[in-house]
Amino acid sequence: MTQDLEMKDRSTPSNSVSSPAPSTLQNLKEIASLIETGSYSKEVRRIARAVRLTIALRRKLTASIISSFLDHVLAPGSEAHAKLSAYLPKEDDHEMEVDAATSTIQTPAKHLLPELEIYCYLLVLLFLIDQKRYNEAKACSSASIVWLKNTNRRTVDVIASRLYFYYSYSYELTGDLAEIRGNLLALHRIATLRHDELGQETLLNLLLRNYLHYNLYDQAEKLRSKAPRFEAHSNQQFCRYLFYLGKIRTIQLEYTDAKESLLQAARKAPVAARGFRIQCNKWAVIVRLLLGEIPERTVFMQKGMEKSLRPYFELTNAVRIGDLELFRNIADKFATTFNADRTHNLIVRLRHNVIRTGLRNISISYSRISLADVAKKLRLNSSNPIADAESIVSKAIRDGAIDATLDHGNGWMVSKETGDIYSTNEPQLAFNSRIAFCLNMHNEAVRALRFPPNTHKEKESAEKRRERQQQEQELAKHIAEEDDDDF
Repeated sequence: MTQDLEMKDRSTPSNSVSSPAPSTLQNLKEIASLIETGSYSKEVRRIARAVRLTIALRRKLTASIISSFLDHVLAPGSEAHAKLSAYLPKEDDHEMEVDAATSTIQTPAKHLLPELEIYCYLLVLLFLIDQKRYNEAKACSSASIVWLKNTNRRTVDVIASRLYFYYSYSYELTGDLAEIRGNLLALHRIATLRHDELGQETLLNLLLRNYLHYNLYDQAEKLRSKAPRFEAHSNQQFCRYLFYLGKIRTIQLEYTDAKESLLQAARKAPVAARGFRIQCNKWAVIVRLLLGEIPERTVFMQKGMEKSLRPYFELTNAVRIGDLELFRNIADKFATTFNADRTHNLIVRLRHNVIRTGLRNISISYSRISLADVAKKLRLNSSNPIADAESIVSKAIRDGAIDATLDHGNGWMVSKETGDIYSTNEPQLAFNSRIAFCLNMHNEAVRALRFPPNTHKEKESAEKRRERQQQEQELAKHIAEEDDDDF
Protein backbone atom coordinates (compact mmCIF):
# COMPACT_ATOMS: atom_id res chain seq x y z
CA MET A 1 0.00 0.00 0.00
CA THR A 2 2.82 2.38 0.86
CA GLN A 3 4.56 1.59 -2.40
CA ASP A 4 1.37 2.37 -4.32
CA LEU A 5 1.10 5.77 -2.62
CA GLU A 6 4.72 6.52 -3.40
CA MET A 7 4.20 5.61 -7.05
CA LYS A 8 1.18 7.91 -7.24
CA ASP A 9 3.11 10.76 -5.66
CA ARG A 10 5.95 10.32 -8.13
CA SER A 11 3.63 10.19 -11.12
CA THR A 12 1.63 13.28 -10.14
CA PRO A 13 4.14 15.94 -11.31
CA SER A 14 4.39 14.41 -14.79
CA ASN A 15 0.62 14.54 -15.22
CA SER A 16 0.23 18.10 -13.88
CA VAL A 17 2.94 19.73 -16.00
CA SER A 18 1.31 22.70 -17.74
CA SER A 19 2.22 24.08 -21.12
CA PRO A 20 4.80 26.87 -20.99
CA ALA A 21 3.47 30.42 -20.91
CA PRO A 22 3.54 32.17 -24.28
CA SER A 23 6.46 34.52 -24.82
CA THR A 24 6.09 38.27 -25.12
CA LEU A 25 6.77 38.07 -28.85
CA GLN A 26 4.04 35.47 -29.26
CA ASN A 27 1.63 37.71 -27.34
CA LEU A 28 2.45 40.61 -29.64
CA LYS A 29 1.78 38.43 -32.67
CA GLU A 30 -1.60 37.48 -31.22
CA ILE A 31 -2.34 41.19 -30.68
CA ALA A 32 -1.39 41.83 -34.31
CA SER A 33 -3.84 39.17 -35.48
CA LEU A 34 -6.51 40.73 -33.25
CA ILE A 35 -5.91 44.13 -34.85
CA GLU A 36 -6.04 42.53 -38.29
CA THR A 37 -9.38 40.90 -37.50
CA GLY A 38 -10.78 44.16 -36.14
CA SER A 39 -9.61 46.03 -39.24
CA TYR A 40 -11.25 43.64 -41.68
CA SER A 41 -14.50 43.39 -39.68
CA LYS A 42 -14.56 47.15 -38.83
CA GLU A 43 -14.87 46.31 -35.12
CA VAL A 44 -13.24 49.08 -33.10
CA ARG A 45 -13.69 47.20 -29.81
CA ARG A 46 -11.19 44.55 -30.94
CA ILE A 47 -8.56 47.19 -31.61
CA ALA A 48 -9.32 48.80 -28.24
CA ARG A 49 -8.80 45.43 -26.60
CA ALA A 50 -5.48 45.05 -28.44
CA VAL A 51 -4.34 48.40 -27.03
CA ARG A 52 -5.28 47.33 -23.51
CA LEU A 53 -3.35 44.07 -23.88
CA THR A 54 -0.35 46.06 -25.10
CA ILE A 55 -0.39 48.23 -21.96
CA ALA A 56 -0.31 45.02 -19.88
CA LEU A 57 2.84 43.88 -21.77
CA ARG A 58 4.53 47.27 -21.61
CA ARG A 59 7.07 46.43 -18.90
CA LYS A 60 8.19 43.26 -20.72
CA LEU A 61 9.14 45.00 -23.96
CA THR A 62 12.77 44.95 -25.04
CA ALA A 63 14.55 46.16 -28.15
CA SER A 64 15.06 42.61 -29.42
CA ILE A 65 11.39 41.70 -28.98
CA ILE A 66 10.19 44.81 -30.78
CA SER A 67 12.73 44.28 -33.57
CA SER A 68 11.52 40.71 -34.09
CA PHE A 69 7.93 41.90 -34.09
CA LEU A 70 8.71 44.55 -36.71
CA ASP A 71 10.29 41.85 -38.87
CA HIS A 72 7.11 39.79 -38.50
CA VAL A 73 4.64 42.59 -39.26
CA LEU A 74 6.46 44.87 -41.71
CA ALA A 75 8.44 44.04 -44.81
CA PRO A 76 12.18 44.37 -44.00
CA GLY A 77 12.83 46.64 -46.94
CA SER A 78 9.89 48.97 -46.38
CA GLU A 79 10.23 52.61 -45.36
CA ALA A 80 8.30 52.14 -42.10
CA HIS A 81 10.50 49.20 -41.07
CA ALA A 82 13.71 51.14 -41.70
CA LYS A 83 12.43 54.26 -39.91
CA LEU A 84 11.21 52.39 -36.79
CA SER A 85 14.26 50.13 -36.59
CA ALA A 86 16.49 53.20 -36.49
CA TYR A 87 14.96 54.22 -33.13
CA LEU A 88 15.80 50.88 -31.49
CA PRO A 89 19.21 50.27 -29.89
CA LYS A 90 21.32 47.41 -31.25
CA GLU A 91 21.67 44.37 -28.98
CA ASP A 92 23.99 41.37 -29.02
CA ASP A 93 22.87 38.07 -30.44
CA HIS A 94 22.89 36.33 -27.07
CA GLU A 95 20.38 38.87 -25.75
CA MET A 96 17.95 38.30 -28.59
CA GLU A 97 14.74 36.50 -27.73
CA VAL A 98 14.22 33.77 -30.29
CA ASP A 99 10.80 32.30 -30.85
CA ALA A 100 12.02 28.95 -32.13
CA ALA A 101 8.61 27.33 -32.44
CA THR A 102 7.21 29.91 -34.83
CA SER A 103 10.42 30.66 -36.72
CA THR A 104 11.09 27.07 -37.72
CA ILE A 105 7.55 26.01 -38.53
CA GLN A 106 6.14 28.96 -40.45
CA THR A 107 7.35 32.02 -42.30
CA PRO A 108 6.05 35.26 -40.83
CA ALA A 109 3.42 36.94 -42.96
CA LYS A 110 3.87 40.52 -44.05
CA HIS A 111 0.88 42.77 -43.36
CA LEU A 112 0.29 46.11 -44.98
CA LEU A 113 -2.70 47.26 -42.93
CA PRO A 114 -2.57 50.90 -41.77
CA GLU A 115 -3.74 49.81 -38.31
CA LEU A 116 -0.75 47.51 -37.89
CA GLU A 117 1.70 50.08 -39.16
CA ILE A 118 0.52 52.77 -36.73
CA TYR A 119 0.43 50.14 -33.96
CA CYS A 120 4.16 49.59 -34.55
CA TYR A 121 4.71 53.31 -34.04
CA LEU A 122 2.84 53.09 -30.70
CA LEU A 123 4.88 50.09 -29.61
CA VAL A 124 8.23 51.74 -30.36
CA LEU A 125 7.10 55.00 -28.73
CA LEU A 126 6.13 53.20 -25.50
CA PHE A 127 9.53 51.51 -25.40
CA LEU A 128 11.43 54.77 -25.95
CA ILE A 129 9.52 56.61 -23.19
CA ASP A 130 10.04 53.75 -20.74
CA GLN A 131 13.76 53.76 -21.54
CA LYS A 132 13.82 57.56 -20.95
CA ARG A 133 15.09 58.23 -24.47
CA TYR A 134 12.95 61.33 -24.79
CA ASN A 135 14.58 62.91 -27.85
CA GLU A 136 14.08 59.74 -29.89
CA ALA A 137 10.53 59.55 -28.51
CA LYS A 138 9.85 63.09 -29.76
CA ALA A 139 11.10 62.19 -33.24
CA CYS A 140 9.09 58.95 -33.33
CA SER A 141 5.89 60.60 -32.11
CA SER A 142 6.26 63.45 -34.61
CA ALA A 143 6.67 60.93 -37.44
CA SER A 144 3.52 59.09 -36.31
CA ILE A 145 1.54 62.35 -36.22
CA VAL A 146 2.57 63.13 -39.79
CA TRP A 147 1.39 59.66 -40.78
CA LEU A 148 -1.94 60.11 -38.97
CA LYS A 149 -2.71 63.40 -40.71
CA ASN A 150 -2.81 61.56 -44.03
CA THR A 151 -4.94 58.63 -42.82
CA ASN A 152 -8.69 58.76 -42.30
CA ARG A 153 -9.96 55.43 -40.97
CA ARG A 154 -12.28 54.99 -38.01
CA THR A 155 -10.49 51.78 -36.98
CA VAL A 156 -7.31 53.84 -36.42
CA ASP A 157 -8.99 56.29 -34.01
CA VAL A 158 -8.34 54.25 -30.85
CA ILE A 159 -4.61 53.89 -31.55
CA ALA A 160 -4.44 57.49 -32.76
CA SER A 161 -5.83 58.81 -29.47
CA ARG A 162 -3.03 57.03 -27.59
CA LEU A 163 -0.44 58.42 -29.97
CA TYR A 164 -1.80 61.95 -29.46
CA PHE A 165 -1.35 61.52 -25.71
CA TYR A 166 2.22 60.18 -25.90
CA TYR A 167 3.09 62.82 -28.52
CA SER A 168 2.22 65.54 -26.02
CA TYR A 169 3.74 63.60 -23.11
CA SER A 170 7.12 63.20 -24.83
CA TYR A 171 7.34 66.96 -25.45
CA GLU A 172 6.21 67.68 -21.89
CA LEU A 173 9.01 65.50 -20.49
CA THR A 174 11.59 67.57 -22.36
CA GLY A 175 9.98 70.92 -21.45
CA ASP A 176 9.03 71.76 -25.04
CA LEU A 177 5.26 71.64 -24.65
CA ALA A 178 4.70 75.09 -26.15
CA GLU A 179 6.21 73.98 -29.49
CA ILE A 180 3.34 71.63 -30.36
CA ARG A 181 0.39 73.84 -29.37
CA GLY A 182 -0.29 74.89 -32.95
CA ASN A 183 0.03 71.30 -34.13
CA LEU A 184 -2.44 70.12 -31.49
CA LEU A 185 -4.93 72.78 -32.60
CA ALA A 186 -4.58 71.62 -36.20
CA LEU A 187 -5.06 67.99 -35.15
CA HIS A 188 -8.18 68.92 -33.19
CA ARG A 189 -9.58 70.68 -36.25
CA ILE A 190 -8.85 67.61 -38.40
CA ALA A 191 -10.46 65.27 -35.85
CA THR A 192 -13.57 67.48 -35.77
CA LEU A 193 -13.88 67.45 -39.57
CA ARG A 194 -13.43 63.65 -39.63
CA HIS A 195 -15.98 63.16 -36.81
CA ASP A 196 -13.32 61.41 -34.73
CA GLU A 197 -15.05 61.88 -31.38
CA LEU A 198 -12.45 60.08 -29.27
CA GLY A 199 -9.68 62.07 -30.93
CA GLN A 200 -11.55 65.33 -30.28
CA GLU A 201 -11.88 64.55 -26.57
CA THR A 202 -8.24 63.50 -26.25
CA LEU A 203 -6.90 66.53 -28.12
CA LEU A 204 -9.15 68.94 -26.21
CA ASN A 205 -7.75 67.63 -22.93
CA LEU A 206 -4.19 67.86 -24.26
CA LEU A 207 -4.76 71.46 -25.31
CA LEU A 208 -6.24 72.34 -21.92
CA ARG A 209 -3.26 70.70 -20.24
CA ASN A 210 -0.94 72.64 -22.54
CA TYR A 211 -2.53 75.98 -21.64
CA LEU A 212 -2.72 75.22 -17.91
CA HIS A 213 0.93 74.13 -17.89
CA TYR A 214 1.86 77.74 -18.75
CA ASN A 215 -0.92 79.26 -16.56
CA LEU A 216 -2.88 80.48 -19.60
CA TYR A 217 -6.27 80.06 -17.95
CA ASP A 218 -8.11 82.63 -20.07
CA GLN A 219 -7.06 80.96 -23.31
CA ALA A 220 -8.00 77.56 -21.90
CA GLU A 221 -11.50 78.77 -20.99
CA LYS A 222 -11.99 80.36 -24.43
CA LEU A 223 -11.02 77.10 -26.12
CA ARG A 224 -13.22 75.03 -23.82
CA SER A 225 -16.26 77.25 -24.36
CA LYS A 226 -15.93 77.24 -28.16
CA ALA A 227 -14.97 73.58 -28.64
CA PRO A 228 -17.65 71.00 -29.54
CA ARG A 229 -19.66 69.70 -26.60
CA PHE A 230 -17.86 67.01 -24.60
CA GLU A 231 -19.87 63.78 -25.03
CA ALA A 232 -17.73 61.60 -22.72
CA HIS A 233 -17.07 58.62 -25.01
CA SER A 234 -14.14 57.68 -22.78
CA ASN A 235 -14.39 57.68 -19.00
CA GLN A 236 -10.68 58.47 -18.64
CA GLN A 237 -10.88 61.51 -20.92
CA PHE A 238 -14.04 62.70 -19.15
CA CYS A 239 -12.28 62.51 -15.76
CA ARG A 240 -9.37 64.54 -17.10
CA TYR A 241 -11.76 67.08 -18.62
CA LEU A 242 -13.58 67.52 -15.29
CA PHE A 243 -10.25 67.99 -13.49
CA TYR A 244 -9.06 70.68 -15.91
CA LEU A 245 -12.48 72.35 -15.79
CA GLY A 246 -12.32 72.39 -11.99
CA LYS A 247 -8.89 74.07 -12.08
CA ILE A 248 -10.13 76.72 -14.52
CA ARG A 249 -13.23 77.42 -12.42
CA THR A 250 -11.09 77.70 -9.28
CA ILE A 251 -8.82 80.34 -10.79
CA GLN A 252 -11.91 82.22 -12.03
CA LEU A 253 -13.30 82.29 -8.44
CA GLU A 254 -16.26 80.07 -9.38
CA TYR A 255 -15.72 77.83 -6.41
CA THR A 256 -19.10 76.07 -6.36
CA ASP A 257 -18.78 74.80 -9.94
CA ALA A 258 -15.12 73.96 -9.35
CA LYS A 259 -15.95 71.87 -6.29
CA GLU A 260 -18.60 69.91 -8.19
CA SER A 261 -16.24 69.20 -11.12
CA LEU A 262 -13.30 68.15 -8.93
CA LEU A 263 -15.34 65.86 -6.69
CA GLN A 264 -16.99 64.27 -9.73
CA ALA A 265 -13.58 63.67 -11.32
CA ALA A 266 -12.31 62.03 -8.12
CA ARG A 267 -15.41 59.80 -7.92
CA LYS A 268 -15.33 58.69 -11.56
CA ALA A 269 -11.58 57.97 -11.65
CA PRO A 270 -10.66 54.27 -11.32
CA VAL A 271 -9.13 53.03 -8.08
CA ALA A 272 -5.83 52.24 -9.83
CA ALA A 273 -5.38 55.91 -10.82
CA ARG A 274 -4.10 56.89 -7.39
CA GLY A 275 -1.97 59.84 -8.53
CA PHE A 276 -4.85 61.40 -10.44
CA ARG A 277 -7.22 60.97 -7.49
CA ILE A 278 -4.66 62.55 -5.14
CA GLN A 279 -4.44 65.64 -7.36
CA CYS A 280 -8.24 65.89 -7.53
CA ASN A 281 -8.50 65.66 -3.75
CA LYS A 282 -5.80 68.29 -3.20
CA TRP A 283 -7.61 70.84 -5.34
CA ALA A 284 -11.00 69.85 -3.94
CA VAL A 285 -9.75 70.42 -0.37
CA ILE A 286 -8.49 73.92 -1.25
CA VAL A 287 -11.75 74.80 -3.03
CA ARG A 288 -13.86 73.62 -0.09
CA LEU A 289 -11.74 75.68 2.29
CA LEU A 290 -12.21 78.73 0.05
CA LEU A 291 -15.96 78.10 0.19
CA GLY A 292 -15.82 78.16 3.99
CA GLU A 293 -16.32 74.40 4.34
CA ILE A 294 -14.16 72.06 6.40
CA PRO A 295 -13.50 68.69 4.67
CA GLU A 296 -14.14 65.55 6.68
CA ARG A 297 -11.21 63.70 8.22
CA THR A 298 -11.99 60.63 6.08
CA VAL A 299 -10.93 62.59 2.97
CA PHE A 300 -7.34 62.66 4.26
CA MET A 301 -7.38 59.06 5.52
CA GLN A 302 -8.06 57.36 2.18
CA LYS A 303 -5.92 54.31 1.52
CA GLY A 304 -2.59 55.21 -0.05
CA MET A 305 -3.19 58.98 0.18
CA GLU A 306 -2.36 59.76 3.81
CA LYS A 307 1.24 60.86 3.17
CA SER A 308 0.44 62.94 0.07
CA LEU A 309 -2.50 64.74 1.71
CA ARG A 310 -0.71 65.37 5.03
CA PRO A 311 0.23 69.02 4.22
CA TYR A 312 -3.37 69.75 3.26
CA PHE A 313 -4.64 68.08 6.43
CA GLU A 314 -2.50 70.37 8.60
CA LEU A 315 -3.57 73.36 6.51
CA THR A 316 -7.23 72.42 7.01
CA ASN A 317 -6.66 72.17 10.75
CA ALA A 318 -5.17 75.68 10.83
CA VAL A 319 -8.15 77.08 8.88
CA ARG A 320 -10.60 75.25 11.14
CA ILE A 321 -9.02 76.69 14.27
CA GLY A 322 -8.65 80.16 12.76
CA ASP A 323 -5.05 80.52 13.95
CA LEU A 324 -3.29 82.92 11.58
CA GLU A 325 0.17 82.26 13.04
CA LEU A 326 -0.21 78.49 12.64
CA PHE A 327 -1.46 79.04 9.09
CA ARG A 328 1.67 81.07 8.23
CA ASN A 329 3.98 78.42 9.70
CA ILE A 330 2.33 75.60 7.73
CA ALA A 331 2.37 77.63 4.52
CA ASP A 332 6.12 78.21 4.97
CA LYS A 333 6.84 74.63 6.06
CA PHE A 334 5.20 73.01 3.01
CA ALA A 335 5.92 75.81 0.52
CA THR A 336 7.86 73.42 -1.75
CA THR A 337 4.94 70.98 -1.88
CA PHE A 338 2.37 73.68 -2.55
CA ASN A 339 4.51 75.18 -5.32
CA ALA A 340 4.93 71.76 -6.93
CA ASP A 341 1.15 71.24 -6.81
CA ARG A 342 0.58 74.79 -8.13
CA THR A 343 -1.76 75.57 -5.25
CA HIS A 344 0.38 78.22 -3.54
CA ASN A 345 -1.59 81.13 -5.02
CA LEU A 346 -4.83 79.57 -3.79
CA ILE A 347 -3.39 79.15 -0.29
CA VAL A 348 -2.59 82.87 -0.25
CA ARG A 349 -6.31 83.47 -0.80
CA LEU A 350 -7.06 81.34 2.27
CA ARG A 351 -5.56 83.93 4.63
CA HIS A 352 -8.80 85.90 4.57
CA ASN A 353 -10.78 82.74 5.39
CA VAL A 354 -8.50 82.02 8.36
CA ILE A 355 -9.07 85.54 9.72
CA ARG A 356 -12.81 85.23 9.18
CA THR A 357 -12.95 81.86 10.96
CA GLY A 358 -10.99 83.24 13.91
CA LEU A 359 -13.27 86.27 14.03
CA ARG A 360 -16.34 84.05 13.99
CA ASN A 361 -14.97 82.04 16.94
CA ILE A 362 -14.33 85.30 18.83
CA SER A 363 -17.86 86.59 18.18
CA ILE A 364 -19.33 83.33 19.50
CA SER A 365 -17.11 83.31 22.62
CA TYR A 366 -17.46 87.00 23.61
CA SER A 367 -20.56 89.16 23.81
CA ARG A 368 -18.33 92.25 23.83
CA ILE A 369 -14.62 92.57 23.12
CA SER A 370 -12.30 95.47 22.34
CA LEU A 371 -10.72 95.80 18.93
CA ALA A 372 -7.25 95.71 20.52
CA ASP A 373 -8.02 92.26 21.95
CA VAL A 374 -9.43 91.17 18.58
CA ALA A 375 -6.16 92.18 16.89
CA LYS A 376 -4.17 90.35 19.57
CA LYS A 377 -6.21 87.14 19.25
CA LEU A 378 -6.04 87.22 15.45
CA ARG A 379 -2.26 87.90 15.71
CA LEU A 380 -2.31 90.72 13.19
CA ASN A 381 1.27 91.78 12.52
CA SER A 382 0.96 95.27 11.10
CA SER A 383 1.89 98.85 11.95
CA ASN A 384 -1.67 99.70 13.07
CA PRO A 385 -3.37 96.45 14.17
CA ILE A 386 -6.42 98.16 15.75
CA ALA A 387 -7.32 99.90 12.50
CA ASP A 388 -6.85 96.67 10.59
CA ALA A 389 -9.01 94.80 13.09
CA GLU A 390 -11.74 97.43 12.73
CA SER A 391 -11.75 97.16 8.93
CA ILE A 392 -11.77 93.34 9.10
CA VAL A 393 -14.68 93.33 11.57
CA SER A 394 -16.69 95.83 9.56
CA LYS A 395 -16.21 93.84 6.34
CA ALA A 396 -17.20 90.60 8.09
CA ILE A 397 -20.36 92.24 9.43
CA ARG A 398 -21.21 93.61 5.98
CA ASP A 399 -20.68 90.20 4.32
CA GLY A 400 -22.81 88.48 6.95
CA ALA A 401 -19.99 86.30 8.28
CA ILE A 402 -20.71 87.38 11.88
CA ASP A 403 -23.82 88.76 13.55
CA ALA A 404 -22.46 91.73 15.51
CA THR A 405 -22.27 95.50 15.69
CA LEU A 406 -19.26 97.78 15.78
CA ASP A 407 -18.99 100.53 18.40
CA HIS A 408 -16.47 102.90 16.84
CA GLY A 409 -16.50 105.39 19.71
CA ASN A 410 -15.59 102.90 22.42
CA GLY A 411 -13.60 100.58 20.14
CA TRP A 412 -15.79 97.53 20.83
CA MET A 413 -17.28 94.70 18.86
CA VAL A 414 -20.66 93.74 20.36
CA SER A 415 -21.96 90.31 19.34
CA LYS A 416 -25.66 89.59 19.09
CA GLU A 417 -27.21 86.56 20.73
CA THR A 418 -27.15 83.41 18.65
CA GLY A 419 -30.62 82.62 17.38
CA ASP A 420 -32.24 79.31 16.58
CA ILE A 421 -30.94 78.19 13.20
CA TYR A 422 -34.03 75.99 12.68
CA SER A 423 -36.17 79.11 12.57
CA THR A 424 -34.30 80.18 9.41
CA ASN A 425 -34.14 78.77 5.88
CA GLU A 426 -30.74 77.14 6.41
CA PRO A 427 -32.06 73.57 7.00
CA GLN A 428 -34.30 73.84 3.95
CA LEU A 429 -31.39 74.93 1.76
CA ALA A 430 -29.18 72.13 3.09
CA PHE A 431 -31.83 69.46 2.41
CA ASN A 432 -32.49 70.93 -1.03
CA SER A 433 -28.81 70.69 -2.02
CA ARG A 434 -28.65 67.05 -0.84
CA ILE A 435 -31.84 66.10 -2.70
CA ALA A 436 -30.55 67.79 -5.88
CA PHE A 437 -27.27 65.85 -5.58
CA CYS A 438 -29.10 62.51 -5.22
CA LEU A 439 -31.40 63.24 -8.16
CA ASN A 440 -28.44 64.23 -10.31
CA MET A 441 -26.62 61.01 -9.44
CA HIS A 442 -29.75 58.98 -10.28
CA ASN A 443 -30.11 60.70 -13.65
CA GLU A 444 -26.45 60.03 -14.50
CA ALA A 445 -26.85 56.37 -13.57
CA VAL A 446 -29.92 56.03 -15.80
CA ARG A 447 -28.12 57.68 -18.72
CA ALA A 448 -25.16 55.33 -18.23
CA LEU A 449 -27.33 52.22 -18.61
CA ARG A 450 -26.95 50.32 -21.87
CA PHE A 451 -29.92 48.55 -23.39
CA PRO A 452 -29.77 46.02 -26.25
CA PRO A 453 -31.56 47.24 -29.40
CA ASN A 454 -35.19 46.30 -30.22
CA THR A 455 -35.88 44.60 -26.88
CA HIS A 456 -39.40 46.02 -26.88
CA LYS A 457 -40.19 44.70 -30.37
CA GLU A 458 -39.14 41.04 -30.40
CA LYS A 459 -38.73 38.37 -27.76
CA GLU A 460 -35.33 36.73 -27.70
CA SER A 461 -34.79 32.99 -27.44
CA ALA A 462 -32.92 31.30 -24.62
CA GLU A 463 -29.82 30.88 -26.81
CA LYS A 464 -29.79 34.56 -27.79
CA ARG A 465 -30.29 35.54 -24.16
CA ARG A 466 -27.27 33.48 -23.09
CA GLU A 467 -25.18 34.97 -25.90
CA ARG A 468 -26.26 38.50 -24.94
CA GLN A 469 -25.44 37.93 -21.27
CA GLN A 470 -22.01 36.57 -22.20
CA GLN A 471 -21.31 39.63 -24.36
CA GLU A 472 -22.39 41.95 -21.53
CA GLN A 473 -20.04 40.19 -19.11
CA GLU A 474 -17.14 40.49 -21.55
CA LEU A 475 -17.94 44.17 -22.12
CA ALA A 476 -18.03 44.86 -18.37
CA LYS A 477 -14.69 43.08 -17.99
CA HIS A 478 -13.13 45.14 -20.81
CA ILE A 479 -14.43 48.39 -19.32
CA ALA A 480 -12.94 47.47 -15.93
CA GLU A 481 -9.59 46.63 -17.57
CA GLU A 482 -9.63 49.91 -19.47
CA ASP A 483 -10.29 51.86 -16.25
CA ASP A 484 -7.28 50.21 -14.61
CA ASP A 485 -4.90 50.54 -17.56
CA ASP A 486 -5.51 53.99 -18.99
CA PHE A 487 -4.29 56.03 -16.00
